Amino acid sequence: MTTMPKATRFRIRLPVPAAPAARPSAALRRPPDAVDLLEPQDDGFGPDMFPTATKAARRAEPATGEVTPAQDMAIDAEIDAIRREGLTGRQLRLARRMAEKHQIAATSDFDAVRQLRKAGMDPFGRSSVLDIVSAGSAPGDDAQGHSRALATTPQDPQLPQLASPTRLPSPELRAEHSHASDIERIQRDIGRRRRRRMLLLWVRLSVFVGLPTLIAAFYYAVLATPLYATRSEFVIQQAESPAASGLGGLFSGTQFATSQDSIAVQGYLQSRDAMLRLDQAVGFRRYFADPSVDPLQRLEDATSIEAAYKIYRKNVQISYDQTEGIIKLEVSAPSPDLSAAWSRELIRYAEEQVNHLSERLRGDQMKGARESYDDAEAKLMASQQRVVELQERNKVLSSEVEITLLSSQITALETQLTQERLALAQMLSNASPNRARVEPVQRRIGTLEQEIANLRARLTEDGESGRSLAKVQSELLVAQGDVQTRQLLLTQAAQQLEIARIEANRQQRYLSLAVAPVAPDVASYPRAFENTTVALLIFAGIYLMVALTASILREQVSN
Repeated sequence: MTTMPKATRFRIRLPVPAAPAARPSAALRRPPDAVDLLEPQDDGFGPDMFPTATKAARRAEPATGEVTPAQDMAIDAEIDAIRREGLTGRQLRLARRMAEKHQIAATSDFDAVRQLRKAGMDPFGRSSVLDIVSAGSAPGDDAQGHSRALATTPQDPQLPQLASPTRLPSPELRAEHSHASDIERIQRDIGRRRRRRMLLLWVRLSVFVGLPTLIAAFYYAVLATPLYATRSEFVIQQAESPAASGLGGLFSGTQFATSQDSIAVQGYLQSRDAMLRLDQAVGFRRYFADPSVDPLQRLEDATSIEAAYKIYRKNVQISYDQTEGIIKLEVSAPSPDLSAAWSRELIRYAEEQVNHLSERLRGDQMKGARESYDDAEAKLMASQQRVVELQERNKVLSSEVEITLLSSQITALETQLTQERLALAQMLSNASPNRARVEPVQRRIGTLEQEIANLRARLTEDGESGRSLAKVQSELLVAQGDVQTRQLLLTQAAQQLEIARIEANRQQRYLSLAVAPVAPDVASYPRAFENTTVALLIFAGIYLMVALTASILREQVSN
């Protein structure tokens, strides 16, 4: 492989022509009528060429064959190094403008960078760029110097004067102005969009929030029928029972003892039965079906029980305070007197319900006590009848008496037997006893022993006449014990029946009126400000939820 020989680099330098000597214009030497039109005329700017015409003039002159010296070779090497840095066109234009500003003659943009760096200046520094931009509004340095030089040069008053050249803005300055104008245009567009969006937001808020709120405020302030509310409070109390003792008496007289009754009364007053009773008594549905009531509160169908019950639940508010045991009643009506009358009627229904609950409790207590007493009495009669049957069957009035009689007979016979045995022993103690006297004694002793054995057999063994006295006694004792037990149970049942009769005669639960219903003189409803505020919050919440949902869906669809 052969290497191509490297050729020596040469640079052709263009010689600068010497300025021609100033000479008077031909037009000045000759009279005006003798001016040669074919002769070159003086333009009044002198023999110096313009800086912009230097390169063209140099290109027009013939080139010479001088060899480039080592210094020029080094300059070319530096320019090649700068070219390899990959500078942008904007950076090169900034370097050229900075070189013109500092009156540095440069053959190219890369040469301007080289000379500026050689002079110790950074052509791309921030301060340098700001200096160029600040100086861009003034006339150019070269044009200024040339104009000042021409201005100071004495000119012939008859010759045309050099006009100051118009300095056009540099490309960088134009780019800055264009960028600023684009930013301003974008800001105006953003502001216009923001104003349009804010206007649309206010329009939507006015339509979907403001307008419904105004309608609600107009209804509550002008159209709504005024309602008068009567408030009352009552409590259900329980009478303390003297028989209550132990854990059952701990909660007597407190709200815990009557909480079930209070809840039951509250449920009854809120039921359809109470509404129907009130309608039959005072005509509840008739007043709300009147045409003078506003359409939203009016009962359109007077025959509908469900529609009337909805209005009843809306205008009759009942609450139960579990901590204090107080029932609070609030009744709203189109007139004050009607509201108070309805409240008194509902309180009367509550009192009847309490009495009815007490009646059922008293009836249950009396019924249980009476059944218990009747059962104890019947069982006592049955046990007594059994005792009588045992006595009749065994022909024994009392087992204790029979045993006592038999015991006394046995005792007497044994005493007599003992005497006879002693007499016989005395007779037999003789050497020759008399047989006539001994034999009767012996027969009496045998008879006594047989009688004692028979009496003892009657006590423990069944005989021909019936069962033994021991069995009869045991049966009689069991029957008599049953009679005593039944007698005791009958006594307790009688006591319970008497207590139940006393409790039934005394009222267990009763209704105490804490706050009596009084007819108001000022309408309580509608509350225009509170209701309008609530309507505003409701409409704003609905709008916010719909707007957030639409925004989320729009973002999901766009993604």
